[in-house]
Amino acid sequence: MKLRQLLLLPFVTLLLWACNQKSENKSVTVKEYFAPHDSGVQSAGVKMIPVVTSIGTFKVWTKTIGNNPKIKVLMLHGGPAMTHEYLESFESFFPQEGFEMIEYDQLGSYYSDQPKDSSLWTIDRFVEEVEQVRKALHLDKDNFYLLGNSWGGMLAMQYALKYQQNLKGLIICNMMASCPDYGKYANDVLAKQMDPKVLDTVRAIEAKGDFKNPKYMELLIPNFYNQHLCRLPEWPDAVNRAFKHANNEVYTMMQGPSEFGVGGRLANWDIKARLPEIKVPTLTVGAKHDTMDPEHMKWMSTQVQKGRYLYCPEGSHLSMWDDQAHFFPGVIGFINDVNNGQFK
Repeated sequence: MKLRQLLLLPFVTLLLWACNQKSENKSVTVKEYFAPHDSGVQSAGVKMIPVVTSIGTFKVWTKTIGNNPKIKVLMLHGGPAMTHEYLESFESFFPQEGFEMIEYDQLGSYYSDQPKDSSLWTIDRFVEEVEQVRKALHLDKDNFYLLGNSWGGMLAMQYALKYQQNLKGLIICNMMASCPDYGKYANDVLAKQMDPKVLDTVRAIEAKGDFKNPKYMELLIPNFYNQHLCRLPEWPDAVNRAFKHANNEVYTMMQGPSEFGVGGRLANWDIKARLPEIKVPTLTVGAKHDTMDPEHMKWMSTQVQKGRYLYCPEGSHLSMWDDQAHFFPGVIGFINDVNNGQFK
């Protein structure tokens, strides 16, 4: 072989590799993205998935938007027992990126079955539910991104600790790794930002266990929820629908009566020591005005093996609404970096 050919060989090899990479990372076409998932009667991507539990089989609601064999994002809503509705903001961002997105109402939530047996409302049972949904939707380690907000972030972390071999990426939005730490932050930081007279009244109602007193939410909505849950001057219709459709029986049993701290079955949940077990690329999202401590969520990104932190300086607990300018570029960038093998 001539010297010139030998010198050109590395360049040609590199060019072929680059072309192959470009082909591998090429976005799906519009036609491919919106191709029907199922044959027969089309239902706009809605699929009721059977979930087997210790007391019987129930159905949960899912809606898939788009087709992308490499990027499928399953979204876990908060609560517990809120709805997918407040995550509808993702519909304005993910499809234009070509990301396949799956909205999902967990068991007990409005669009899914709502059994009454209290034995169902444990985090371990919800983890098994997510795994059954994953299998039904054919998600795997080559395409499966799990995104959870609030309680959904807690569930996502717990899922990853048991089933991370099935994940390509993990996104934990606005959720600390410890409920005791969350409660401490609410008491030591957020409560002190409230008008002392308002706080005294709220605490007096809580001390009596009088959570159905209309005065309780009358005070919390303007003084806490509007400051730390969603800071938009008018809450989006999707957020209002999620609150309207919340299953308060399940919510109170697991979370407690409000977002102002945590009670119920989740009060002692803490996996801080287990974060180093999470090996998959992980994004943690915190916000300046969140109900959760943004510094704690920054710290979480340093504890997992492959972490990144996204800070939303204008955002609150629902920063996918009140700080979209920072939230969505950060989340989209993470997914693209993982998909392209460029995550660091």
